[in-house]
Amino acid sequence: MSELQIGFSGEVTRVVTESDTAAKWGSGLVPVFGTPSLVGLMEAAAVQALTGHLEENQTTVGGRIDVRHLAATPVGMQVRARAELTAVEGRKLIFQIEAWDESEKIGEALHERFLIDKEKFIARAKAKRLQAE
Repeated sequence: MSELQIGFSGEVTRVVTESDTAAKWGSGLVPVFGTPSLVGLMEAAAVQALTGHLEENQTTVGGRIDVRHLAATPVGMQVRARAELTAVEGRKLIFQIEAWDESEKIGEALHERFLIDKEKFIARAKAKRLQAE
């Protein structure tokens, strides 16, 4: 298993577009950065925190995210999320995440990801589909 250390961190930044809005996602009727997009930004920061620290056959999948969306961000404004690995419990990795736009903190989350063997995981998912047919 990889040597993962508490304190690993990752950060991602992007500009909010129309495709990121609550109206586009159907999660609201307003043209501001939607909660689904915030969750995606936060998960991307957690993935970034692990870049270069996993074995070749490993990846992670999200298992839980407890997110608070604190403020609205309009289209065209830059958003940034920073994730920090705060605990490793076997295969479970726990992150604290915060997000900001250009003027204020817009979100925070507790996020759990799980270490997986990529090939085995994909094989199980494909087998599930075959069973359903």
